Amino acid sequence: MNTDASVIAVQGHRAGPSSYGSVPFTSRDDPAGKRIAVPVRVEPKVFFANERTFLSWLNFAIVLGSLALGLLNFGDRTGKIAGAAFTVIAMLVMVYALMLFQWRAERIRRRDAGPYDDRRGPVMLVVVLIAAILVNFYLRFVYPS
Repeated sequence: MNTDASVIAVQGHRAGPSSYGSVPFTSRDDPAGKRIAVPVRVEPKVFFANERTFLSWLNFAIVLGSLALGLLNFGDRTGKIAGAAFTVIAMLVMVYALMLFQWRAERIRRRDAGPYDDRRGPVMLVVVLIAAILVNFYLRFVYPS
């Protein structure tokens, strides 16, 4: 089966999307063995899932920002350094979430086929958070209050 959404096979013939208008098509197998053209349909729940993921990322950023604000206001010198680091990370998470939301929304609007997942973002977030926590531990043990 051809997985390219821009090319369709109908009864053994290959045609580009210009033969069928501007709506992208995909193909599926008919039980009788023929290939049938089916337009790509994007359900409303796809848009809502994208928005829900965006709000989840923002929720995490707000929790991280609240932690950073507490460290900045009530921490000692080491706590303030860690608070500043977590503030920067929280702002980067917000920008990342907005960029990812816009990227996915545009691909959904264009009805692009393909995975919408992001494999690098969460890994980078974990690496940056571990680095910030390690710096916090290092400063706490080198400069005890």
